[in-house]
Amino acid sequence: MVLARLWESLGSQSVTLPHLSSLCTRMLRKVLHRGLRTCFSRLGFFIASHPVFFVSAPVLISILLGASFSRYKVEENIEYLLAPKHSLAKIERNLVDSLFPVNRSKHRLYSDLQTPGRYGRVIITSSRRANMLDQHHTDLILKLHSAVKKIQVHRPGFNYTFAHICMLGNTKTCIVDDIIHILEELKAARSLNRTNFVITYPITQLKDGREVYNGHQLGGVTVHSKDRVKSAEAIQLTYYLQAINTLNEVVAEKWESLFCETVESFQRLNREIKMYPFTSSSLGEDFQKTSRVSERYLITSLVLVVLLAILCSSMQDCVRSKPWLGLLGLVTVGLSTLTAAGIINLTGGKYNSTFLGIPFIMLGHGLYGTFEMLSSWRKTREDQHVKERIAVVYADTMISYSLTTTMYLVTFGIGASPFTNIEAARIFCRNSCIAIFFNYLYVLSFYGSSLVFTGYIENNYQHSIFCRKVPKPEILQVKSLWYRFLMTAKFSEDTADSDETNSYESHLLVCFLKRYYCDWITNTYVKPFVVLFYLVYISFALMGYLQVNEGSDLSNIVATETRTITYTTVQQKYFSNYSPVIGFYIYESIEYWNTSVQEDVLQYTKGFVRISWFESYLNYLRKLNMSTGLPKKNFTDVLRYSFLKNPQYAHFSEDIIIPKKYNNEVDVVASRMFLVAKTMETNREELYDLLETLRKLSLTSKVKFIVFNPSFVYMDRYATSVGAPLQNSCISALFLLFFSSFLVASSIINIWITLTVASVEFGVIGFMTLWKVELDCISVLCLIYGINYTIDNCAPLISTFILGKEFTRTKWVKTSLEIHGVAILQSYLCYTVGLIPLAAVPSNLTRTLFRCLFLIAFVTFFHCFAILPVILTFVPPSKKKRKEKKNPENREEIECVEMVDLDSTRVVDQITTV
Repeated sequence: MVLARLWESLGSQSVTLPHLSSLCTRMLRKVLHRGLRTCFSRLGFFIASHPVFFVSAPVLISILLGASFSRYKVEENIEYLLAPKHSLAKIERNLVDSLFPVNRSKHRLYSDLQTPGRYGRVIITSSRRANMLDQHHTDLILKLHSAVKKIQVHRPGFNYTFAHICMLGNTKTCIVDDIIHILEELKAARSLNRTNFVITYPITQLKDGREVYNGHQLGGVTVHSKDRVKSAEAIQLTYYLQAINTLNEVVAEKWESLFCETVESFQRLNREIKMYPFTSSSLGEDFQKTSRVSERYLITSLVLVVLLAILCSSMQDCVRSKPWLGLLGLVTVGLSTLTAAGIINLTGGKYNSTFLGIPFIMLGHGLYGTFEMLSSWRKTREDQHVKERIAVVYADTMISYSLTTTMYLVTFGIGASPFTNIEAARIFCRNSCIAIFFNYLYVLSFYGSSLVFTGYIENNYQHSIFCRKVPKPEILQVKSLWYRFLMTAKFSEDTADSDETNSYESHLLVCFLKRYYCDWITNTYVKPFVVLFYLVYISFALMGYLQVNEGSDLSNIVATETRTITYTTVQQKYFSNYSPVIGFYIYESIEYWNTSVQEDVLQYTKGFVRISWFESYLNYLRKLNMSTGLPKKNFTDVLRYSFLKNPQYAHFSEDIIIPKKYNNEVDVVASRMFLVAKTMETNREELYDLLETLRKLSLTSKVKFIVFNPSFVYMDRYATSVGAPLQNSCISALFLLFFSSFLVASSIINIWITLTVASVEFGVIGFMTLWKVELDCISVLCLIYGINYTIDNCAPLISTFILGKEFTRTKWVKTSLEIHGVAILQSYLCYTVGLIPLAAVPSNLTRTLFRCLFLIAFVTFFHCFAILPVILTFVPPSKKKRKEKKNPENREEIECVEMVDLDSTRVVDQITTV
């Protein structure tokens, strides 16, 4: 048959090679499209023949697999989730740890120099912005310090205090912040009536001659001349703990909890000061707290979606109304999500708060598929058997739904691949793939079977809710008013005599689109305003797109009313004058006694505050070499001489590594100093630029060195890492659209889909930035979903318009909206109502999720119901107007409706003489 049609078409026109190739391609598309329709038709007929099995099987699978999720485990390692997996900073950290043990590093206590470890930290301020260095506040701070040291962790057989688990210094005593020593010396000076005690900022000198850095321990500092501190509005204390074994880890974790309780209890007794505690566990706890604070909001969201889904599926006609199908659509989404959660748990996956976005992804995709099937059911003939109607529904809807599901699997599958450098994004995409796959299977089986049962109820003229037989109109006339209202229905006899051939056109949304909106949006006077509005949309989107920021701040993913947020806010307010302390590590043996080498080392650290003995020691060596001219082999004597003559240089032994050799000579294998830049911690871009500048210097310098701070692990190539899943997904989507052009009837469809997706994504990114949403892990995952959500909703409209023949563009725009607009509108309303409670959750993570998903839904809706209906009326492809043939006055017109049964036997039905 295909060859016969091909030969017939070639016989009427000249044959050229391009024309033959184009014709063969079109024929191939038609063959594939028809084959897929036949396959899905037979699948629908098979499911309709065994509805009980296909309803019960998904439920049993979900119960068996989902039951395991009741014992889910929570992922507590935030670095594993949110730091780039392949990070140069992690390699640098391993090198630093191998050169300088953590215990020795903690002695400096300038910052979290190598690894945060276990610690408790508190910022102390006054409610009246008083001077925290006055006598009253100094006594309170020292009193708090004493209370912290007395904290006891009760374990069987022993009570652990800070002295048992603290980080030990060289003298085997607990290391405490240098600000404690400063306050103790200040208190002693006041007791002796000494007024000459001077504190300088950011480096001050203690009584024992040591110079200590206090830039991250004194905040809101006001200084006199020569950096003398006049007052300080905030003081920060840090208590570092050891966690060298499992028992020590458990005790340290419990101590951190008691530390927060002690600080909060101390504040209740001293209302004039404000204290903001923070521990190494706070970030992880506050990240997972989002799930707990979201519970009641998610329940509210579920209730609203259920009510609206039922309303959107209901009609005044009690027989053709399908409220249960709206509810069962949500049950389908819930079963697939539960099944995916069970599989994730059984395969060793751990839960984290980013999983809150998966139900909303499932809601958008799953509900649209179910509403599209329901919309297709309404277009089938009521006098057909239920099995045949189901077969038609599957043939009409499952091709497009299968293609969009494939798009979801490909885009999220690429995000779940090893190409994704952020583990949280990779886990999210993997779990989304599993949930979407089962959602597709459950829509085919569970929801399709549910449609079968409601179809039988409809064919038997039973009430759609109560399943009671609806009496005929003559019987209803004698019943009460409320009974007639509940049992309102149109019978086949009424429908035949009515002007409306389709009983479902009385549905509110169908009536709204067909009678009002389609004519309004295609009105000649409305189109210019829509085009103007689109230009405004593009302008604002471009303005936002040019201001996109990468969000590497971890406070963007935690609940708002938490210690992390309050501590971070106060910390940035009072302690952001200097960047975090950066370790400058030289990992090669160089000639420190060489003057040119000393100049090179100091050259790379210009512009920084150097907070170690390294610079002063190099200056000392320079003077010593100039006076004695000691060669390399006598370097040991230089060290001994310097330490004896200047005892304060003994601390330098912690900043260099000098292994002994066989000939009693020594050599400096590695050394370090600590640098602090005059940058603002609140400006992440400035800190990132500083990191990149130092990295470039390390590659071009004569001295081999690296720079490191634990925050670099999260910042290192964050922009590249977080954007990679989106780039890969876009590329995969383009490839899939290209290859799927053989499965659709026209390649122009894919071109329009690509342009629409680009317009939607561009707008979402721009408005997302204007709404103060940064490009972080959560927003990128939403953008990946946005590609698929746009294709879900726009592809059916575009496909119906492109494939329409004859008539005009306006006519086919109206037809497209009438066919697919109701399903799009129903899913959009349910989806948006489900998102609204998410905006009220007190969490930065859910706020980002809400803003991104809401923008995706709104912009896509704007394209579906405004931009595409207007633009498609005056851009290609063109439509040929049908030439109406004038018939003789007495000519008979016979309308034949050709039906194809499942055995491919052609029959003619509904022969009507006009």
